Amino acid sequence: MASFTTLTSLFVLLSLLSYANSGSIGVNYGRIANNLPTPEEVVQLLKSQGINRVKLYDTDSAVLTALSGSNISVTVALPNEQLSDAASKQSFTDSWVQSNIIRYYPKTNIESIAVGNEVFVDPKNTTKFLVPAMKNVYASLVKYGVASSIKVSSPVALSALQNSYPSSSGSFKTDLIEPVIKPMLSFLKQSGSFLAVNIYPFFAYVANTDTISLDYALFRDNKGVTDPNNGLVYKSLFEAQIDAVYAAMKALNFDDVKMEITETGWPSKGDENETGASADNAAAYNGNLVKRVLTGSGTPLKPDEPLNVYLFALFNENQKPGPVSERNYGLFYPSKEKVYDITLIREGLEADPNNGSKSQVVKTPVPSPASVVGGGVEESKVVNTWCVANEKAGTEQLQAALDYACGEGGADCRPIQPGATCHNPDTLAAHASYAFNSYYQKKARGTGTCDFKGAAYVVTQHPSKYS
Repeated sequence: MASFTTLTSLFVLLSLLSYANSGSIGVNYGRIANNLPTPEEVVQLLKSQGINRVKLYDTDSAVLTALSGSNISVTVALPNEQLSDAASKQSFTDSWVQSNIIRYYPKTNIESIAVGNEVFVDPKNTTKFLVPAMKNVYASLVKYGVASSIKVSSPVALSALQNSYPSSSGSFKTDLIEPVIKPMLSFLKQSGSFLAVNIYPFFAYVANTDTISLDYALFRDNKGVTDPNNGLVYKSLFEAQIDAVYAAMKALNFDDVKMEITETGWPSKGDENETGASADNAAAYNGNLVKRVLTGSGTPLKPDEPLNVYLFALFNENQKPGPVSERNYGLFYPSKEKVYDITLIREGLEADPNNGSKSQVVKTPVPSPASVVGGGVEESKVVNTWCVANEKAGTEQLQAALDYACGEGGADCRPIQPGATCHNPDTLAAHASYAFNSYYQKKARGTGTCDFKGAAYVVTQHPSKYS
């Protein structure tokens, strides 16, 4: 009997050790829709699925009240529109924290505050307010005695990188480094917080189907990509993108700041030109990602750092603007039925080891100094670029460039016609961005094909994220 007990204890210990570096899965609860369940119903849904971390895009009173006593950890948000006030007045953040945090905490387990969201690509140019706003929010948390329990960060889009390939050469955009990146990373380090990053391999795949394999994007079996600078082998684009951010931080001497992935996902439906958007691929991406996070370790560059990830999103949101994909990232329909069948908890993986994917997840190989570049490994240069309108060019110049792109230029402008899928938002800048990018992609993103006499410029963030 003693021998059996010892063996059982050893088995349990080994099981715990095998998951020592595993991470956590949360979900983004967006509400740009008019047909969603009540907050109380949503909380019950979260509980029934074993989801114990949720990220919001505001501080809605009904939602925070419904989450009270649920033991679900919550990230709330101060929206971009309030960054200017938050940056300029400590009294504003004092009042905001008192009304939106202290009023609910600790019964509602608020664990972090997202100050703004993807601020660097905000068309209203709120970047200069970001770090002062973060500091004021933190100072208000200190004032009310909760700064040690509630972290302050700000989700950053991958477009903040100047370079993402190879991962070891990851770097931030030079025009962001001194004004905002360094001050933000310094604040995160001093306050013991983390860098929040939104990562979407889907966007990279859609723009580079000629160089990125679908299996590599979906965590399925593939030959991998070897980083030529350090020999590390990447079996998924997701991990390669994370390590590009780590490398960018290291280049600025902030490699000790931790990271959380605050958004990632794959749409179950999309427009005709959104290659790969399907329920099967969404199930494969999210299912394999969940398995990778809950049963694996960190990335090749940071194997001991757990992957803490928030899936985007809980529901399909029928009022989101942009292409069809924007309204089809949900794990659930508003009816609370699953869009596809995957588990979000480790225990569920025992019943379905592949977790909804038709191909098993590939574990990241242990980094080996002996890895040889080109040794039968699939090389994929990940260069994600799009062409968008320069609103500073003025109405007349934008209209002339739009007319050229849709006419002589041969861009596919059918989706932006009245009644078509991408007609909204119905603005000159939005339509011009669509047309310019269609032309740019048609011309294989060649040098000089995204200029239109100064009416356009190249970005590394998918145009739909500007909506």
